[in-house]
Amino acid sequence: MSGDANLLFLSIIVQDMDQFRQYEQVEAIRNRIPALSRTVYGKPLVYLDNAATAQKPDVVIERVDAMNRGVNGNIHRAVHRLSEETTLWYEQARDQVRDFIGAAAREEVIFTSGTTAAINTVAYAWCTQFLKAGDAVLVTEAEHHSNIVPWQLACQRAGATLRVLPVDDKGQWQMDVLETLLDERVKLVAAAHISNVLGLVNPVQALIDAAHRVGACVLIDGAQGIVHAPVDVQALDCDFYVFSGHKLYAETGTGILYGKRVWLEQMPPFLGGGDMVDTVTFEKTTYAPLPLKFEAGTGNFIGAASLAPAIDFAREMMGGQFEENQLEISAYLKEEFSKIDGLRVYGEGEHKIPLFSFSVEGCNHGDIATLLDKLGIAVRSGLMCCEPLITRFGHTGLVRASFAPYNTLAEAAVLVQGLHRVLRMLRG
Repeated sequence: MSGDANLLFLSIIVQDMDQFRQYEQVEAIRNRIPALSRTVYGKPLVYLDNAATAQKPDVVIERVDAMNRGVNGNIHRAVHRLSEETTLWYEQARDQVRDFIGAAAREEVIFTSGTTAAINTVAYAWCTQFLKAGDAVLVTEAEHHSNIVPWQLACQRAGATLRVLPVDDKGQWQMDVLETLLDERVKLVAAAHISNVLGLVNPVQALIDAAHRVGACVLIDGAQGIVHAPVDVQALDCDFYVFSGHKLYAETGTGILYGKRVWLEQMPPFLGGGDMVDTVTFEKTTYAPLPLKFEAGTGNFIGAASLAPAIDFAREMMGGQFEENQLEISAYLKEEFSKIDGLRVYGEGEHKIPLFSFSVEGCNHGDIATLLDKLGIAVRSGLMCCEPLITRFGHTGLVRASFAPYNTLAEAAVLVQGLHRVLRMLRG
């Protein structure tokens, strides 16, 4: 929706001027995201697929444009000015990430192409060194495919087994059965900070503490968590934390692998090639120190550099009025969805982000999403790369509306109105 439409709607439903100013701040942020002002099929875009990828603000677009136009030289390798400038922006982004997640040192921050690449790096390099026949890896039933398949492959290579912590009917981890799954055979636990289907903020601290008590390492998939929850990897005491740049307003093809230095130092490289070597002979190769040891080849250095302005932008939308706005959206949708016959939301809990995956009895998820799209409302439908979880709830797909801090209560109202219209069409 346009800024004028949002504020007109809010002027009707909001009586308190302080609250109205809160929405004005959200609109100021929205005005810095060009994609949000476009139309779809002649309708103002209501973009509610943020769990898949976020729209990019002006500061990220400008950084990428500036680098493509002139600050574009391969990093680390040359002494010419363009290389030096590019390397500076690339490494400044690493420092920005280190500060954002509270890592102990910049050497613990590895650039990857995304969450999937980061998980696969650990699943290969850490498991090659530490996972043996008879060991086990523990995941939860609510994991994204990217946090299941790499561990299956690692277990197959090592002769280990994969264990699964189930979720209950609300989508919450069944922590009461955790102690039956965690024993000395479990060497690594991998779990999502926030579910990309359920929107639940999982009790990762309790999981980390329990895993460490039996000597297991823990990897946290922070693809959703980094956007919606403050992250301090030292306070969490997780061994690895991974996330993607494109969900945090940065360029696609970027991601972060945080790892404790004690593990990264012992892990063999995942990929071989330029920039990850120290010396190379036909008899032997030695490797570069961290973090370059895991950054082989010419990576997406322009994309990685965009993480710095993206993190600055993300900080502007954390806490305060933006958090209040998100809580209001969640409360409003919970109330309105409860009034729709046959609609069920998956993921119930006290700690939940404004992400709603739902089914409607008698209506196909793809049909709902397609018709909403014709109204200018972008949502996700299908398995959402979580087939085991959605199968557990007895479906072949769901509809998901996922809100970012830049979304508004007015857009939530448009979704509700659009859904009513779509269901009238589908139900005849």
